[in-house]
Amino acid sequence: MFASVKSKGLAALITIGLMAAAPVLASERPFNLGSIATPEQVAGWDIDVRPDGKGAPAGSGSALDGEEAYTDLCASCHGDFGEGVDRWPVLSGGYDSLSTHDPIKTVGSYWPYASTAYDYIYRAMPFGDAQSLSADETYAIVAYILYMNDIIEEDYVLSNENIGTIEMPNRNGFALPDPRPDAQVSAEPCMKNCDVSTEIIGRARLIDVTPEDTSQTNIN
Repeated sequence: MFASVKSKGLAALITIGLMAAAPVLASERPFNLGSIATPEQVAGWDIDVRPDGKGAPAGSGSALDGEEAYTDLCASCHGDFGEGVDRWPVLSGGYDSLSTHDPIKTVGSYWPYASTAYDYIYRAMPFGDAQSLSADETYAIVAYILYMNDIIEEDYVLSNENIGTIEMPNRNGFALPDPRPDAQVSAEPCMKNCDVSTEIIGRARLIDVTPEDTSQTNIN
């Protein structure tokens, strides 16, 4: 749900940004509320990285590069080896634990895409100083976390060119497609002049849902 809301919000910002690039007629803004976002403002929000790596900013880094940054910025919460400190999240280990009574959800055991790990760290870490990492620092830290989980070698150079190709151990561990009946899409949804059959199965007047006596109604 979060991704859906975020996508809609981002789409709205992009639309507004496109409007900023072209002349906007007064008739297109009948209420004249707010202001048109500039391309720079839209770019500030447009930082998401997709599972296939699309949207990843240019940059690179290896685990060797990232060890020092991880130690300085991440280890106080996540431990020197990703083991977690107090109740902060564990980042490494937990292999084959997801089907047990006490699953350990780490980057290595649970996270399906390295690119979305990058997206989260670049967007939200380090805790209390979000979005302070450069693209290269983020690639290096993600590489170090992947190395701690035995997914890549320490000298593997992670970059925007290959982050979408990393095979995570649990990539296929999420149930797809969504089996719920109301989540099935059989055709493109109709958005205008839709010819939708409607069957009236009851009328409120006949069902008589209105209380007969309103004199006893209490309003609290």
